[in-house]
Amino acid sequence: MKEDTGTPGASLQELEDLLGYRFVNRSLLIQALTHRSFVNEPGVITDACGISNDGKENLKNNESLEFLGDSVLGFIISARIFQLYPDLNEGELSKIKAYLVSAANLILLAKRIRLGDFIFLSRGEEKTGGRTKRAIVVDAYEAIIGAIFLDGGVEAASDFIERQIHTVLQALDIKQLTYGDFKSALQEYLHNLGRPEPVYRVVDELGPDHKKTFVIQVLINEEVEAEASGKTKKEAQQSAARLALEKIKQSAVSPPAGAGLNKL
Repeated sequence: MKEDTGTPGASLQELEDLLGYRFVNRSLLIQALTHRSFVNEPGVITDACGISNDGKENLKNNESLEFLGDSVLGFIISARIFQLYPDLNEGELSKIKAYLVSAANLILLAKRIRLGDFIFLSRGEEKTGGRTKRAIVVDAYEAIIGAIFLDGGVEAASDFIERQIHTVLQALDIKQLTYGDFKSALQEYLHNLGRPEPVYRVVDELGPDHKKTFVIQVLINEEVEAEASGKTKKEAQQSAARLALEKIKQSAVSPPAGAGLNKL
């Protein structure tokens, strides 16, 4: 009996439309979407996902493609920002690259193309919310890049990444990224408000030892203000601090509920 393994109605053709790329070798796309939990799952991949396959004996998980895609992404991002910002030094370029390839940024890009809907997961992983887990979705996103690179070459991978990061690059605050320290900025902002210092808490460590993803929460007054992930604890803390700072600043300029109403 065939089983539906993806979100109902989610097909590979639909994903290719979202990617803006048609695969010549669609098996690469299938591999990029295959989480290791699914390889040994009983059943087959169904036609509902756009695949005709009577078995999974040759199915591979996406870990090797993720490894490749991570390197391709880093190379293309490095080349792109080198072209855009020729006057910046190595340290400044490294900070921009770190932001663009961070898990916090990649998860947002993956959500734009609804990548989680298309990943092949085991029943157990599905039940525990695997389609929204940062590590799973980000790894699949990098695997997609690796698959596009193998299928269409550097130019195809570069075109895809360029389309994906175009709006992100336009919105970048280069000065803040290259000179900013979000942890220090958050602490100073809270001090000026008379609020206690933030506390950073590691809530999860995902992935193998050689490629960890750290999930960190920032707490203020023992309440969670933001959560972010990164390939190092420092990166995750900086991302969480940035999100918390943006949230607090936004709440400071937003009028409270009922503001502007005349008093009785």
